[in-house]
Amino acid sequence: MHAAGDVRVEDVPDASIKAPTDALVRVTRSCICGSDLWPYKSHAGEAMRMGHEFIGVVEDVGAEVSTIKAGDVVVAPFVSSDGSCTFCREGLQTSCRQVAFWGSADVDGGQGEAVRVPHADGTLVVLPVPEDDALMPGLLTLSDVFSTGHHAAVSARVGPGRSVAVVGDGAVGLCGVMAAKRLGAEQIILLGRHTDRTDLGREFGATDVVAVRGKEAVTAVRELTGGDGVHCVLECVGEEASFLTASKIVRAGGAIGRVGVPQFEALAGARPSFLRNVTISGGIAPARAYIEELLPDVLDGSLQPGRVFDRTISLEETPEGYRAMADREAIKVMIA
Repeated sequence: MHAAGDVRVEDVPDASIKAPTDALVRVTRSCICGSDLWPYKSHAGEAMRMGHEFIGVVEDVGAEVSTIKAGDVVVAPFVSSDGSCTFCREGLQTSCRQVAFWGSADVDGGQGEAVRVPHADGTLVVLPVPEDDALMPGLLTLSDVFSTGHHAAVSARVGPGRSVAVVGDGAVGLCGVMAAKRLGAEQIILLGRHTDRTDLGREFGATDVVAVRGKEAVTAVRELTGGDGVHCVLECVGEEASFLTASKIVRAGGAIGRVGVPQFEALAGARPSFLRNVTISGGIAPARAYIEELLPDVLDGSLQPGRVFDRTISLEETPEGYRAMADREAIKVMIA
């Protein structure tokens, strides 16, 4: 990405093993993330390599890699981590002492032909399927979007019998609906205005759809919940207005799980949330901590998060994929 709206496909030096803990992965599936659209709207710095969600085949490994071997089909969470530091052992790999973000410094971006994966043993998860398996779209969501929706649900304390509201009808919000259903939520209200997305949300488990914003949305959610609001809110947008809505539709003693990358500094509704004993949790999702938990449900077909991909393009068509997502012509674009 060279500037706002300016994404180019370029030749760069081949990815290669640089450290004994590295793996070299040939990328077979990647995708464009909703968070990629923030710099797409505003980037004004140096050119940066894009992409942090990918599946691929291991081509080579460093001398100290022990759990990954050439030929393995693997999924990569959206950051690399060593798997052994204090934070990794606590399930917070995004705060790993040696964390690396794809596309930063000398680390390759996932929207490319190959990636050098630092700390391969701690980062990659081997998939028990061939590289062209029909489940690939769903498995790709484990790298970020489904794991992030799950993180929102866990952070919001979703459980059996709970009422849930999901703010945002993008891919993360839709995966949040699925995650809430998986965790046993009784009522799931999806806040979104795009019928193609909210229709999919209903198929994922949403019991109600609120297609208005602001005060009208708050009124509608409270009407659906007997006036009290919901036990759990999944805030999947990251804008100040969306978080303010979340703070107004959560019931007293409830919880908000925030996973939308914040586009604001001050926490909207801080004082009312305090007075109503609302728990605010979440943040950047430690996808690596969730992959093994979510993987069986994708492998057996009981969950199909890959349905959030409604367009597939080639690597050369990536700039058009960004435009389509930015213009709301696509929910999520897969690069294959």
